[in-house]
Amino acid sequence: MEAESFVRGLLDFPHYTRPAELRAMKVPETLLSGHHGDIAQWRKREAVRRTLDRRPDLLADASLDDEERAILQNLLIEREKGTGV
Repeated sequence: MEAESFVRGLLDFPHYTRPAELRAMKVPETLLSGHHGDIAQWRKREAVRRTLDRRPDLLADASLDDEERAILQNLLIEREKGTGV
């Protein structure tokens, strides 16, 4: 249970199921790739991104690892430049 993002102060990443496309919404290619490392990185990025978008107040006390801190920094830089999603 400690692996759950909300335990560490982040919102959870989006979850997808079959089919891979439904009502013009597609599952991200990364998740269909089968590459576990890329999938794990995508999940971390999305958890940090969702938290920053929806509950930025949680980030002050979140227990982020080095990769998540780097993701957060990159997201903040992208937003500052106006290139964020």
